[in-house]
Amino acid sequence: MPSSPRKRRIVITGYGMITPSGRNSKDTFHNCCRGVSGIDYIKSFDTTGLPCQIGGEVDNNWIEDYESRSDQRLRKFTSRGLRMMRIATEEATKRARLDEIGNRGSIGIALGSHGDNPSVQDVSFINRFFCDDGTWDMKALTESGGYPYLQFFRRKPDAASTTLATLFDCKGPNLAIVSACAAGAHAIGEAAQIIRDGKCDVMIAGGCEATLDFVGVVGFIMLQALCEKYASPQTASRPFDRKRNGFVMSEGAGAVVLEELEHARSRGAVILGELLGYASSADAYRITDTHPKGLGAIIAMNGAITDAALTVEDIDYINAHGTSTTQNDLTETRAVKTVFGERAATIPISSNKSMLGHTIAAAGAIECILTIMGMDQSIILPTINYESRDPKCNLDYVPNEARHRDYRVAISNSFGFGGQNACLCLGKFET
Repeated sequence: MPSSPRKRRIVITGYGMITPSGRNSKDTFHNCCRGVSGIDYIKSFDTTGLPCQIGGEVDNNWIEDYESRSDQRLRKFTSRGLRMMRIATEEATKRARLDEIGNRGSIGIALGSHGDNPSVQDVSFINRFFCDDGTWDMKALTESGGYPYLQFFRRKPDAASTTLATLFDCKGPNLAIVSACAAGAHAIGEAAQIIRDGKCDVMIAGGCEATLDFVGVVGFIMLQALCEKYASPQTASRPFDRKRNGFVMSEGAGAVVLEELEHARSRGAVILGELLGYASSADAYRITDTHPKGLGAIIAMNGAITDAALTVEDIDYINAHGTSTTQNDLTETRAVKTVFGERAATIPISSNKSMLGHTIAAAGAIECILTIMGMDQSIILPTINYESRDPKCNLDYVPNEARHRDYRVAISNSFGFGGQNACLCLGKFET
């Protein structure tokens, strides 16, 4: 029987991000190392009367500063999330030197994104053209200056991935992923599979989110998912802590450049890390809740480790989904115990969301990058605001202070709302 072909190795040659804690990867990692929270009171809209008035907003000055120095074609079609994704992607592609690659058909895009929510102003504007007889004045709407047309594009997730491809001249496979909190990790995993399958050599992958607005916040308030009890914005997100009571919604973007190993070597690219394995799963349980025993999470973690041809003994660190909701943190803890058995108590686990909040579609990409950066610098980022031990969440969550420790293999968990799960197995590059 002929042997199976050797699996193509996927390395990371670039990364970039913009988050509530920093305008780029370096600043974000530096602030997270110090345990600095990027959460504050929301300034972009009036939160009077809302039970949750905090979030992780990206500084508008960072976005506007970048845009003042860059080509702004297609800007009018671009959602706020995609505006941030462009910043993250430029950082990633410059680090990877992708402009040196002449065959642009060998470069693809995989983007986790949900587009813009309609604002209150959007809805009010459209309603002006609804007539008393129950019909629409389409002539007046069409002649209103193209505003509804532009909003249509800004809300379409598929428009975001194709726009990004246009901006960075990527003519390879193009994939738009909508899977809630797992979208960024899904995009990275599926991009790696495209390279493994030999369909292209390079993929820009990641996620972006900018739904920290009235519609987005009120929706999660109605689902009773957000943190509504906090002494200060900075101490509100407290994954695995006994007093946790909901997640903190944030915005941001993260991008990685994935590349087939020999392709990267042939052009002298600097290799920053390796994507060893990936798996996804569905809880198939409820539309809003994860399975209480973490069955989907267990499938994803086991699958990613198996895909990497490793065992649980090889995993040095877990970057947790760790949202700070009562159920998620308990479910993830149970799943980790099931997958790792007796080793679960000795593996460091931490949640970046304690400092960044939950950036939804961007979370998996940002957390992947922070894991790779931590490997390079032998730093495990902390879970801040860990003050009260929960007897049901009794693992090593790296409380409050970063830990200086060498680690070579990690998994990064992303468990989406409604039970969409993705797990990435990441490694320090070894020849």
